[in-house]
Amino acid sequence: MSTIPHHSLDDLIPLTVNRVVEDSNTDTRIVVLTRPEETETFMIWVGAPEGDSIRRALDSTIPPRPMSHDLIKNFGEHFGIKTQRVVLTDVKSSTYYATVYLENKGVERVIDARPSDAIALALRTHAPIYTTPDVWKRRSGQHLDAWLTKLDTKNIGTQEV
Repeated sequence: MSTIPHHSLDDLIPLTVNRVVEDSNTDTRIVVLTRPEETETFMIWVGAPEGDSIRRALDSTIPPRPMSHDLIKNFGEHFGIKTQRVVLTDVKSSTYYATVYLENKGVERVIDARPSDAIALALRTHAPIYTTPDVWKRRSGQHLDAWLTKLDTKNIGTQEV
């Protein structure tokens, strides 16, 4: 647990996971988040396993055996711990930071997390995802459509000059 400052819900920007895109150049995944009813995007590059876990949660795919994020969700349910919300709290050198707000018996706790783990847990527990206004201003992905078009039209196996 951490001593991260509490963020007021009134100051936070709600986000939804729009999709997860594969970046074949780096074998990573790109989590595309959007503000409700807006077209502006927010992109976070995550590892392939983490991105695939987020994609499975988006698709409501149930694996034959529980994956790590399913295990965490099941622990929470078993012990009466509710995931209240996830907040993307900071970005430093293109690395994002997140916190998970948990509640049990009226006591709220805040835990540091990687954004990919926080998002995967939020999707499984149906908890809302937010970001701070400062992180929103400094986000990646303002030109997502152009970047995705380049990625889609790129001839794989041919070097760009």
